[in-house]
Amino acid sequence: MVSKNLIILPLCLSLILTQFMPSTSQEVEDEREFSYEVGSENGPGHWGSIHEDWAVCDEGEMQSPIDLSHKRVRVVSHLGHLRRSYRPSPATMINRGHDIMLKWEHGAGSVLMNGTKYVLNQLHWHWPSEHTINGRRFTMELHMVHESEDGKIAVVGILYKLGRADNFLNKMEVYIRKITSIHEGKEEVGVVDPREVRRGSRKYYRYTGSLTTPPCTEGVVWTMVAKIRTVSREQLKLLKEAVHDGTEMNARPMQAINDRMVQFYRPRRVRY
Repeated sequence: MVSKNLIILPLCLSLILTQFMPSTSQEVEDEREFSYEVGSENGPGHWGSIHEDWAVCDEGEMQSPIDLSHKRVRVVSHLGHLRRSYRPSPATMINRGHDIMLKWEHGAGSVLMNGTKYVLNQLHWHWPSEHTINGRRFTMELHMVHESEDGKIAVVGILYKLGRADNFLNKMEVYIRKITSIHEGKEEVGVVDPREVRRGSRKYYRYTGSLTTPPCTEGVVWTMVAKIRTVSREQLKLLKEAVHDGTEMNARPMQAINDRMVQFYRPRRVRY
């Protein structure tokens, strides 16, 4: 007869180990182990071999970014508006090495997608854009990263072209300057309202993809806002100079779309 204690002990150990095992679903915050330099030993083509739990970067079938080609997009009206319930919350600006991240330690409200609530945890910038539309690449891309209670990830992306200065980046400028060239530099920003990040359109693209940095976790719900916003040349220069290696680009190369469906949400016109 097997002792109950012998059964309970392994179960307890399993629960303890699970509790303290590092999560691999979120983006890597220390970016020194990989680079965006195509052809280099730690570049995008080799991310999957740097760590065992990054293997999906090479082997995955639902990787991001992709080209949002209108030839394969399905226009729909049933997805509905992005229902945002964001709120002002204390945030910290962090220099991750290849990009600058604004992080809300306790979340900053949420967005509702397909009946699931995703809490907004952080946002960061890529240059040039990672996603393209009909093959066109833009100047910059903002990612607003959300997570549900059960650990699923949803990202709202906004594309930018050169033009007028972005108001939200204007407000963040002083904090970005304070952590310029300081790897792992952090700066308390105070209360930041994510509603100040302007979208400007109810139309959006929706598809299932992955994180665009290691560990390249798949199953990410991507929502790319259709309207192209603007960023000034000075603001783009500020972001480039802030990262520790002065990187000219931090965009992952385009990934195969395979058999995935890309939807384009367009609200129905109300007729009177």
